[in-house]
Amino acid sequence: MVATDGVTGAGRALVVTDLVKSFAGVTVLHSVNLGVRAGSVVGLIGENGAGKSTTSSIIAGIQQPDSGLMTIDGVAYAPASPADALASGVALIHQEIRTVPHLSIAENIFLGRLPRAGLRVDRDAMVEQAREVLRKLGIDIDPRRPVRGLSIAMQQSIEIAKAITRNPRYVIFDEPSASLTNQETDRVLHQISVLREHGAGIIYISHRLEEVRTISDEIVCMRDGNVVATWQSGDVPQRELVRAMVGRDFVFGHEAPAPASPEVVLEVHDLSRKGVFDGIDFTVAKGEILGIAGLVGAGRTEVVRAIAGVDKADGGAVTVEGRKIRLRNPGHALKAGIVMVPEDRKQQGLNLTLDSSRNIVSPWERILRVRGIVTKGWINRIAEDSRTAFDIRGSLDRPVVRLSGGNQQKVLLAKWLVRQPKVLILDEPTRGVDVGAKMSIYAIIRDYAARGVAVILVSSELEEVLGLAHRVLVMSGGRQIAVLPRDEATSETVMSLAVPQTIA
Repeated sequence: MVATDGVTGAGRALVVTDLVKSFAGVTVLHSVNLGVRAGSVVGLIGENGAGKSTTSSIIAGIQQPDSGLMTIDGVAYAPASPADALASGVALIHQEIRTVPHLSIAENIFLGRLPRAGLRVDRDAMVEQAREVLRKLGIDIDPRRPVRGLSIAMQQSIEIAKAITRNPRYVIFDEPSASLTNQETDRVLHQISVLREHGAGIIYISHRLEEVRTISDEIVCMRDGNVVATWQSGDVPQRELVRAMVGRDFVFGHEAPAPASPEVVLEVHDLSRKGVFDGIDFTVAKGEILGIAGLVGAGRTEVVRAIAGVDKADGGAVTVEGRKIRLRNPGHALKAGIVMVPEDRKQQGLNLTLDSSRNIVSPWERILRVRGIVTKGWINRIAEDSRTAFDIRGSLDRPVVRLSGGNQQKVLLAKWLVRQPKVLILDEPTRGVDVGAKMSIYAIIRDYAARGVAVILVSSELEEVLGLAHRVLVMSGGRQIAVLPRDEATSETVMSLAVPQTIA
């Protein structure tokens, strides 16, 4: 591990020199030096708040630096907007989804540059070109269908396809695999390899260190707005990467969960929703963590949304502590003791304009206002208790949009755990958070299970499911394939069951 000096040699490269950026008087980037050569991949790692996204936003023209220089292939580069960056051959694939729901997949891919035949849009050409780029990504879907209703993983793939069609010289991937399964991530990594072979320079930002080690020609680590280390290959022990990220030795691993009670809390019987899932049948005991595994599109999120009253099931029954629940809306589920932490914290879970305190108490104010006990003091007390319990860092009075991804996720967890539920559903609880925040969230999940809460965990990270769960329910094609005890739930067994038999 050595200090980095950035890319300063001759040849085609995107080079950042002495980049400085402050917000409200707080310096978030301190003389950052970074470079990526054409035809190579630089992995950029660091905890949430390290400065990775700020750096990428400046390179992509979204934000302007206070000082510093950038060059592309030896020519000065100072984009005033994302359009300027794209015109210079620099594309950013965002961590957050930016598709337009009511437009088709093809229209989203070519948004702002629809192919034309004379004065009209050449829709046949647009659809065919979209189909071709999706095929390269390994995606079999009709590009004419609307984006609305597609999974986050599929929308992320559309964002990647959009960038690829621009034939950029340099591409920044900001957490592209945060919502993808291992199989889908492999497709993204393959596509990055193709881009590299065609001469594109890639900056790959990810908390998934194994991906970074696999794809990178060089790895750069940031901490507290500084570049603290660089390695000249991806062949670096994970422990060394983590140590550089957090500034200390860090034990990364899972421990077997405490034994669950035999007392059943949640029972789901023959739950179905036409065209989405069918025949879902399982129980979750007091203190048990039930993992739900499967490829994106298997119906995992759709099943838990039905249990939480977000979507209406067509058939079947859900009971809590032996009492059948009528789930017409999330409020009914909440009264029955079922809470769900959704997968998309920014679109479904948090009000980004409100501060942490208001976000945390928002689901409970209506219930408590009836009793006349909602006061500013109560709000502050609940928020401070949550800060301590969930290790939320940063001011609780700041809008949550200004918090790091890890702290936003902790605020989202705190929001639904003001009161201890009977059933806690977690959909992608560590999506887009760093290794330190992951360990904190794992500890929270185990703690609530130890208190007797029945936990359902949906995650695209198979290691996460296998490490935390007492049992694993495997889904494929909207159907429940098996429920495996912990000692039988290996990665090989789960994946062999999750892959549809028609393509196995």
